[in-house]
Amino acid sequence: MVSIRPGTVTVGGVALENHLILAAGILGTTGASLLRMLTLGAGGVVTKSIGPVPKDGHAGPCLVVLEDGLLNAMGLPNPSQDFVNELAPLTKKPVIASIFGGSPDEFATVAGWFAGKVAGFELNLSCPHAEGYGAAMGSDPALVEACTRAVSRSGAPTWVKLTPNVTDITAIGKAAERGGASAIVAINTVKAMRISTALRRPVLGNRVGGLSGSAVFPVAVRCVYELYEAVRIPIIGCGGIATADNVVEMMMAGARAVEIGSAVQRDATVFELIKNELYAKGGAGAEEIVGCAHA
Repeated sequence: MVSIRPGTVTVGGVALENHLILAAGILGTTGASLLRMLTLGAGGVVTKSIGPVPKDGHAGPCLVVLEDGLLNAMGLPNPSQDFVNELAPLTKKPVIASIFGGSPDEFATVAGWFAGKVAGFELNLSCPHAEGYGAAMGSDPALVEACTRAVSRSGAPTWVKLTPNVTDITAIGKAAERGGASAIVAINTVKAMRISTALRRPVLGNRVGGLSGSAVFPVAVRCVYELYEAVRIPIIGCGGIATADNVVEMMMAGARAVEIGSAVQRDATVFELIKNELYAKGGAGAEEIVGCAHA
């Protein structure tokens, strides 16, 4: 396997301890859990998505473990502005606030709560199971551009997380770039469902949810590969990454860094495990690896 040289990295305006970032929605609901993941080797962490008003989320079951991933329909539960207090112990740490809203103005309002308290923002324009939010907006290039601009005009690093549930993800990526995005995160979960044959009903309370984990890794690689040829801003790969070789493959597709989510459910020490295999003093420079599959 290809190894890379260790060291800090700056992606999309955010200084990270390494190339491995905790994805949004995974152990990101408290400051203590975010700090724990940094202690366990994550180079940066993304919070749970925070919106303009408190939300309870969907009725359960909300999460089902499958043989090849996770199926969830949480419904963006969050405490809204009260979450800001959770970040007090994380001052000057590489914390990215995942935010959502139903309009550009709502995105700007939520971002304002975190101004000066986080290293940057990740716009959730991609959740596939929250009516009126996420992918409902993220499939419209004009809305993506407007929401991105509403946050990026603050001057803070602005990452935009894209949905794969569109005909052409590059059109959405270009819209984010036009709006001033500092980086693109690809991808969020794939819209999916399962049915219990014993109960004769969908396994999720919301019926339809988002699939993550190893099953979606090939989809994520394809999306990163296409975006690399369509935009100039950095891309952060996300979706099914669980091994050091997965990280290298995603970087070869064009990612400057990666986010890891579902693999944490299996082993909370996954960041340290990947780091031990990925990095070596005699390894290649990351710049030699990123996008090399396009040559």
